[in-house]
Amino acid sequence: MKILIVGATGTLGRQIAKQAVEDGHKVRCIVRNPRKASFLQEWGCELTKGNLLSKGDIGYALQDIEAVVDAATSRPDDRKSIYETDWEGKLNLFNECESKNINRVIFLSLILTEEFRNVPLMDIKYCTEKLLEKSNLDYTIFKCAAFMQGVIGQFAIPILDSQAVWMSGTPTKIAYMNTQDMAKIILSSIDNKATYKKTLPLVGPKAWDANDIITLCEKYSNKKAKIFRVSPFIIKATQAVVSFFQDSLNVSERLAFAEVTSSGKELSDEMKITYDLLGLDESDVTTLDSYIKEYYDQIIKRLKEMEADLNVEEKKRLPF
Repeated sequence: MKILIVGATGTLGRQIAKQAVEDGHKVRCIVRNPRKASFLQEWGCELTKGNLLSKGDIGYALQDIEAVVDAATSRPDDRKSIYETDWEGKLNLFNECESKNINRVIFLSLILTEEFRNVPLMDIKYCTEKLLEKSNLDYTIFKCAAFMQGVIGQFAIPILDSQAVWMSGTPTKIAYMNTQDMAKIILSSIDNKATYKKTLPLVGPKAWDANDIITLCEKYSNKKAKIFRVSPFIIKATQAVVSFFQDSLNVSERLAFAEVTSSGKELSDEMKITYDLLGLDESDVTTLDSYIKEYYDQIIKRLKEMEADLNVEEKKRLPF
């Protein structure tokens, strides 16, 4: 199929783009800055410059397209409110799809959007779900939790580097999933009519809280974690302060998401319906344990190689 991917430069979006090309689809990506997205062209994607706030850009990007995968969300450095960049962008995108009779749409949402309407990102995801449900589009909504790739920056690297790991609120169990596995599952639904007009969970095989992950990282890195606990009150106070300044509005909205990850409500779901509909095997999905172990195995091996190379260079400088 000829697929338009929105949000193709993101952590998950780039994996979807790569997998789509490998699966033989013709892939177009709408991006804000083509120069920063050159890696997508190297993989075989076609790029078109555009912004979801411009209906003209969207119309141009949708020419000859058969299916749309929306993996986009506003970036941390966006100055505008998430309600403007995300919600208005979704309205423009899906309204244009309907007007051009592009019926197949895949939207990536989040677990528990209905329970956190006070959090801007969750509210927008929830409203977009309802928008699609009321539309005539052949949509599939995947409800995600979090990416395993995020665990590396939040836990694995600081522990290996003897830096503090920040924790706040009640430890929340999260079913992290490898973005490569997510991309394969998403693309396997692209022309599967059994997934049309359905909302499906897309989460990892097990939910882990911060303490569990720290224990895993300590086990495979042979390092003791330095934990710094931050009161949820401090985060709320910071959010209240930055919300007074227009330029910090997006920061405030992102800080609000900490309420989800420190709520104590498990971000997980039963994946059986997803695997059954798509004819997939859960045993093929990466576990967080194996993901963290592989990361540390590779990084520690590389550090040892760098140390060995350094020793060789030092020996060359010796006069004997």
